[in-house]
Amino acid sequence: MKNILIVLLGPTGVGKTDISIDIARHFNCEIISADSRQFFSEMKIGTAAPSDYQLAEIRHHFVRFLSVKDYYSSSLFERDVLNILPDLFTANNMVLLTGGSGMYIDAVCKGIDDIPDVDPLVRKKYNNKYREEGIEGLRLALRFQNH
Repeated sequence: MKNILIVLLGPTGVGKTDISIDIARHFNCEIISADSRQFFSEMKIGTAAPSDYQLAEIRHHFVRFLSVKDYYSSSLFERDVLNILPDLFTANNMVLLTGGSGMYIDAVCKGIDDIPDVDPLVRKKYNNKYREEGIEGLRLALRFQNH
């Protein structure tokens, strides 16, 4: 049978989690979260993340797997999802991708340009600039960077 990726998307708080659990239970499949705020372990409030009970009932991927201090992007999400899909489809020909982050869903379903990762030294430089000089110093540094 053909592999099927079911996509359920919508804004926060409309009931995607409960519907996702019902769909995953019906098809005996796993859930891939495409909610960029649910990725972070420290963001438990305001994200409508699945409860501990729901996480135990149906296996979820990409929920609370990062710290807010970690860098992550839609291109990394695309890569990570495409890496686990073959294994998930081995277990079941259906997988559910759900969330409210349209760019992350599009990255998986339509692909994304190969965006290079930001050099950690460049990121550190501009984070330090912001800490030392505030938003105005950062704005000026970025404005004149290419001139």
